[in-house]
Amino acid sequence: MPVLTQPPSMGDVLKYELNPNYTRETVTLLAGTPYPVGSVLGKITASGKYTLSPAAGADGAETASAVLLYAVDATLADAIGIIVARGPAIVSRAALTYDGSVDDAAKITTKLGQLEAQGIIARDGV
Repeated sequence: MPVLTQPPSMGDVLKYELNPNYTRETVTLLAGTPYPVGSVLGKITASGKYTLSPAAGADGAETASAVLLYAVDATLADAIGIIVARGPAIVSRAALTYDGSVDDAAKITTKLGQLEAQGIIARDGV
């Protein structure tokens, strides 16, 4: 019997939100990459577009401010995505995806603290 696998879904990432009409936003994702569900995003100040939040930078995106709720392929062009932009909300820490430059525990802890400032709390085991 073949093994069936299912890709991660919004339910794997978002565990609680007070009110979707308050916590969620529709945003533009910067072209150049496929964004998996659970991507930790930052907002580029000059354009207002979102991208994976790097460990360092100077364009505003280095501050994590949102989590992507559905996978989006923005490889060739800017694309629309749905994010949880503010809390109260709880996300699964294990389901979050980071930029490649966020590559150690200290950098991940920094990103989680930035999300917490938005009211988005990451929890283990949820």
